[in-house]
Amino acid sequence: MSHFLKTSALMQRGTAFLGSEYAILCGAMSWVSERNLVAAISNAGGFGVIACGAMTPELLDGEITGTKALARKPFGVNLITMHPQLFELIGVCAKHKVGHVVLAGGIPPKGSVEAIRELGAKVICFAPTLALGKKLLRSGADALVIEGMEAGGHIGPVSTSVLAQEILPELAEDNLIFVAGGIGRGEVIASYLEMGACGVQLGTRFACATESIAHPDFKKAFFRANARDAIASVQVDPRLPVIPVRALKNKGTEEFTAKQIEVGKLLDQGSVDMGEAQLRIEHFWAGALRRAVIDGDVENGSLMAGQSVGMVTKEEPVAEIMAALMAECEAALATRKAA
Repeated sequence: MSHFLKTSALMQRGTAFLGSEYAILCGAMSWVSERNLVAAISNAGGFGVIACGAMTPELLDGEITGTKALARKPFGVNLITMHPQLFELIGVCAKHKVGHVVLAGGIPPKGSVEAIRELGAKVICFAPTLALGKKLLRSGADALVIEGMEAGGHIGPVSTSVLAQEILPELAEDNLIFVAGGIGRGEVIASYLEMGACGVQLGTRFACATESIAHPDFKKAFFRANARDAIASVQVDPRLPVIPVRALKNKGTEEFTAKQIEVGKLLDQGSVDMGEAQLRIEHFWAGALRRAVIDGDVENGSLMAGQSVGMVTKEEPVAEIMAALMAECEAALATRKAA
């Protein structure tokens, strides 16, 4: 740790909160952020987070048990706020004495933050705007992640650099704010830490680590891709509220556009109602990510990736990625004038 004195000093609030050596969270990526990658991130000094996604309480129970067997350091669990069994999943986290729960995918439902805090865990929430960030902190969130639209997977409309300028000067002095979206190197970590962030979150940079169980063809698609290949999905019909997803352009992204047009026509004809139409859109992607990550179907599956994918060029062990990020950050801070 002594190699990274300046970085460690700026990350001190984040590392104290997480109980990790470095305040670098690994974003929860469905199918990718499972026991092997999560344990590797935590063991390398970062903070791994299990992606619960659509798991049942039984599956999450097994995943936490499996991660505990591999991880020597603390890790967290990411829960989707719209999961129909959210409170049962919180119960599973309580059973395992999980120390940190990340709530993603919308405003936490009534009582969920309180339920997590009652089990003695810390709550981390995503804040896409300053106003919502303030509201979440008032409602009991212990820390926030501000994630820009450069990130992979479900995204908001504002870039990381703008969110950081809007939110960090207002909230970072008195609150724990982690910055995410488009981070691929340590120099930019240094900048966000200097602006008051207590740490950062990366997903794409770790997706193709040696320890990631993602299919070799999934990883190859990342290695070949440039930043401009990671595109946001298009919403074709204003009646179908589709949260944009950033993924590598392939046949699957084109089919998603066609599917929206098809469902829109059914809506016009009155052969489906709005609820059914939205369900069909949701079901379209259900399993698309699994097809890409697990089965290696890189044409029809969903290759969710952030714009930092252009900086992912080879398979590397997590510990080497972590060391490189910290060394780049430290070198950048060392060139700044002494305060």
